[in-house]
Amino acid sequence: MSDRSASRSEPDAGPEPTPSPERLRKDNARLARRISQLEGTLEAVEQIRDTNARLLDRLTGELEAERARSHGLLLNVLPQPIVDRLNAGEQLIADRYDDIAVVFSDFVGFTGITERLPVASLVSSLNALFSAFDASCRALGVEKIKTIGDAYMAAAGLPGGRVDHVRAAAELTLAMRAAVAAAGDPWQVRIGLHNGPVMAGVIGTTKFVYDLWGDAVNVASRLESTAPAGGIQVSGAVASALEGAFELDPRGAVELKGKGAVETYLLVGPRTGATA
Repeated sequence: MSDRSASRSEPDAGPEPTPSPERLRKDNARLARRISQLEGTLEAVEQIRDTNARLLDRLTGELEAERARSHGLLLNVLPQPIVDRLNAGEQLIADRYDDIAVVFSDFVGFTGITERLPVASLVSSLNALFSAFDASCRALGVEKIKTIGDAYMAAAGLPGGRVDHVRAAAELTLAMRAAVAAAGDPWQVRIGLHNGPVMAGVIGTTKFVYDLWGDAVNVASRLESTAPAGGIQVSGAVASALEGAFELDPRGAVELKGKGAVETYLLVGPRTGATA
């Protein structure tokens, strides 16, 4: 038999039978369930996405708040330029400056004050006075360095400060004396001011501190310790820088530990009619 005859003898499959209504109903129900499942899954995914977005926003906000808090804490112990350098990855902060004005102060008879005042009153008074000193530093562009007991140390002329740094330091000492005078009895202050070369750097890894060292620091400290109660004692170098702008009373030669006899002056206040 030929292939043609064989092909003609094969039965024709014909069209597929039409699904029964029952099968169509079942298929449609199965499809509806599948669509419902997909829609539920999509809704769950969208909810997760929205939840994650809200969580991410909250975490981002908390991170920024912590960064701001950390930055604020750093600024309590380090100058802004030093914080910037540390954030940039600088490991060792060590600098030398040729001309920095250093301010030292302490309170007259502080040991006796601690014996007379209740602890809460003593701490409250110290906090108020040092806070006033801090505010004056910020207003005048002077950098607070540290407090040690009742002593307060600040410096003018560091990066980010005023160009007329000796004048800024002198204005700070006058503001400090005024704040103590306003506090009244039993508070009196002695202040020393000198300018010259210093070294500066960050010391420590946990309770770190930005500190200054050098002759200008030592002389300012000696000027403070030998100043009269309520007096602001300055060196000849400071007196020369302030000449014409401030009233200065010569005090003569004062014996400073490690320096011998040094000519010093008492800062009275701004000279009347002096220009800025």
